[in-house]
Amino acid sequence: MATPSPGYSMILRVQTPARVTATSEIASAVARAGAAVTALDVVESHPHHVVVDVSCNVSDASHRDQVRDALDAVEGVEVRKVSDRTFLIHLGGKIEVTPRVSLRNRDDLSRAYTPGVARVCTAIAENPADARRLTIKRNTVAVVTDGTAVLGLGDIGPAAALPVMEGKAALFKAFAGVDAWPVCLDTQDTDEIVRIVKALAPVYGGVNLEDIAAPRCFEIEARLREELDIPVFHDDQHGTAIVALAALFNALRVVDKRLEDVRIVVSGVGAAGHAIIQLLLSNGAGHIVACSRTGAIHHGESYSDAHRQWIAENTNQEGFSGTLKEAVVGADVFIGVSAPNVLAEADVAAMNDRAVVFAMANPDPEIEPGVAAEHAEVVATGRSDFPNQINNVLAFPGLFRGLLDAGATDITTEMLVAAARAIAECVSEDELNAAYIVPSVFDPAVAPAVAEAVRFTAQATGVTVDADATA
Repeated sequence: MATPSPGYSMILRVQTPARVTATSEIASAVARAGAAVTALDVVESHPHHVVVDVSCNVSDASHRDQVRDALDAVEGVEVRKVSDRTFLIHLGGKIEVTPRVSLRNRDDLSRAYTPGVARVCTAIAENPADARRLTIKRNTVAVVTDGTAVLGLGDIGPAAALPVMEGKAALFKAFAGVDAWPVCLDTQDTDEIVRIVKALAPVYGGVNLEDIAAPRCFEIEARLREELDIPVFHDDQHGTAIVALAALFNALRVVDKRLEDVRIVVSGVGAAGHAIIQLLLSNGAGHIVACSRTGAIHHGESYSDAHRQWIAENTNQEGFSGTLKEAVVGADVFIGVSAPNVLAEADVAAMNDRAVVFAMANPDPEIEPGVAAEHAEVVATGRSDFPNQINNVLAFPGLFRGLLDAGATDITTEMLVAAARAIAECVSEDELNAAYIVPSVFDPAVAPAVAEAVRFTAQATGVTVDADATA
C-alpha cells in the first residue's frame, strides 16, 4: 500500500457510544487500517453517544473505503459521513477578486469610476505605456492553458485543467504578491491560441503558459514571444529548467565536481528536457547525452521534430547511439523528466562514484529514491514527500515578480540563469548537504531573492520598457 498523503486527507464523521474509551477505539481502528490520524474532534455530545470528526490521511480512494469499513466494524460505531478535504478546499474555487481601493462614499466612487476614471483612460490613450502603472497590468499575469498536458493526467481539457490553474494563481499571490488569473482555452489550434492570447494581452504584464502539450507548446511560446511586448514564460519548460539547474549547482558542490567536467544523461526530450538541456549548455556543460523512449538522440540520425534535431546537433558529441540504460554507465549525473521506473538499482550502481540522480517524473519517479540512494550520493525528485524536491514554485513566483517590477518586455537566458543562481544561493554553506540542495518552497527568502536577481538582470540587459512607465 502506498504511503498516506495529505492529497488524500479525509474527515470521517463518526457516531460512537459515550464511553471513556470512545476516541481511543476510533483512533486505534483508523491506525490499524493504515491511515495517519491527524486530528480527533468531538463535535456533538449527547447522553448516550458522541459524534467525532476523525481527520486522517489515506493513500487513495480504496484505502479511504477500508478506513470507513474498519470504523463501521467497531461495536456501536457508525460512520455518518465521509468528506474529502481536498475537494472541500476547491468548493467555489480557490481564488477571488478583491478591490485594492475603498469605495465608502460618493467621492471614492467618482475617482475609482465615472467621472474621474475618464481622465485616466485618456492618459493611457495618449500614452499606452502608462497602462503598466495605472492599471492591473502592472501586477497581473495570465495563466494560459489548453488542458492538453495537465500534471500526469494528460489531455483532460480546459475545464478539468481549471483547478490546477487556480492553484497556480494562488501560488503566485501567496509567494510573490502577483495577481494571476486562469485563462483556460477550449481550443487546441495553435493559431487560435496565439490569436486569443494576443487579444487578451493588453490586460496583463506577463503570460505564464501552462500544461500545453509538446511540440505545440514550443511554437506557441516562440510566436507569442515574438509578437507580444510582455514576457511569455512556459513554466513546464523553463521553470523546471531553472530549479533543476539550481539543484545541480548545489549537488555538484556536495560531490565536488564541475559542470563542465561531468557526464550528464537526460531522460526525456519533451518540453522540460529540451529546456533543461538548453540551460545546461548555456552554463558550460560539455558532456550531455539525451535519451528518448527509443534511446540516445545523436547526430547520426535525422529527426522530424525540430527540437530533437537541435538536441542531436548540440549534444552527444561522441555520437553514442545506445539505450538509456547503456547511456548511464559511467555517467556522473542523471536527470529524468520522463516516465516511471525507467532505471533499476543496477543502472545507478553502474554510474560513476559520487553520482547525482534527479528522478523528477511525477507522481512516480524514474527510480524509487530510496533505491537510487543506495548508490548515488545525491538524489532529488519532484515530490514533496522526499528530500530535495525540485519544485517549480521555487522559480515562477519570484521570476514574475522581478519581471513585473522591471517592466520587462521579454525573458532572456541570462534571467533564467540569474534565477537559478539566486535559488541555489538561498542554501547557505552551513545548510548544504546531500539531503538539502534546494531551499524549502516555504523559505520566505527565495521569491524576493529570485525577484531581485531577475529585476537587476532585466534592467542591466535593457529588456525593459521606459523606466518612467513603470515608476
